[in-house]
Amino acid sequence: MNHRRLLVLLLLATAILAWVMLDAGRFLGIESLQRHYAELRAQADAHPLAAPLLFFAAYVAIAATGIPGGALACTLAGGALFGLAWGSVLVSFASSCGATAACAISRFLLRGFVERRFPGPVARADAGIRDNGAWYLLAMRLATVVPYWLINLVMGLTRLPLGTFYWVSQLGMLPSTLLFVNAGVQLARIDSTADLLSPGLVLSLLLLGLFPLAARRFTALLMARQRRTG
Repeated sequence: MNHRRLLVLLLLATAILAWVMLDAGRFLGIESLQRHYAELRAQADAHPLAAPLLFFAAYVAIAATGIPGGALACTLAGGALFGLAWGSVLVSFASSCGATAACAISRFLLRGFVERRFPGPVARADAGIRDNGAWYLLAMRLATVVPYWLINLVMGLTRLPLGTFYWVSQLGMLPSTLLFVNAGVQLARIDSTADLLSPGLVLSLLLLGLFPLAARRFTALLMARQRRTG
């Protein structure tokens, strides 16, 4: 292992250890966001340029390291502090950049660890990309069934280019981004994460996840039929 790779791993381990030791996750709960909303909103209004930049950088770091609950809390905070339109833009790009960073870390630094720790998901992701290409990643993002942090890790071990991973992730995460940013806008009326997703909404997202694979299959069958008849 070269020195640069070791340094990156040490920095990641230090950040995660500090997060756990300081119990920083308690600041990312909905109740905490509600409690400090007025103060945070005042700071965001007082620093219209610095606040979005700091939020963006923090979101990328949290998404890249896969801190439990961090991305959801940041998405809610984005809506609460910056509104639906501007919050969605910030969250969409920050989450995609963070996810791509996590994918790159998995590919270039943690390949062996991810292969040993998640052999089943890695095999399924590799087969999915091989058989369906970027459509498979789009389906995974839209369905929101598999945790995003796990998708980031296992996709790093596939042949999918990082550039493709980025734009497909941004497109696939957009529906859930809009959903949770909008929930953040209504933060004062949300009591728990259970209030964010209804059964009907979960079903809709699952159907959205199945659509790309079904559409690709239908297109392949149609093209095969055209070749036979043509």
